[in-house]
Amino acid sequence: MIYRDFQDLKLSALGMGAMRLPVMAGDDSAIDEAATAEMVAYAMEKGINYFDTAWGYHGGHSEEVMGRVLSRYPRESFYLATKFPGYDLSNMDQVEAIFEKQLKKCGVEYFDFYLFHNVCEMNIDAYLDEKYGIYPYLM
Repeated sequence: MIYRDFQDLKLSALGMGAMRLPVMAGDDSAIDEAATAEMVAYAMEKGINYFDTAWGYHGGHSEEVMGRVLSRYPRESFYLATKFPGYDLSNMDQVEAIFEKQLKKCGVEYFDFYLFHNVCEMNIDAYLDEKYGIYPYLM
């Protein structure tokens, strides 16, 4: 595996996204956890150490499944990224509650990377609006 230096981290040049995990019976919200565990095991064996999920993936179940699957590995053996769901403007005043729920869903005490999801002209002003306090809270 090729690794890239990022600050004091060694990130695998290839990461594993959890937006399109295997599902059962064509139901996007019914993730095949056993197949996902096999995929993650293979990725880990090949040196992948960056895993990316998000609040809305698979009807909100991607974070839960990835959290359970990744809990089988030492926390220091991988980097986990997720995202604040700013594509839904009704979430903007819930940054703390959503962030804390994401920690629980993923079963971790911290995220290595936390991203603003789908930043565009529709939501950039809300992301930066001081009344929501998104940026200061996350920093």
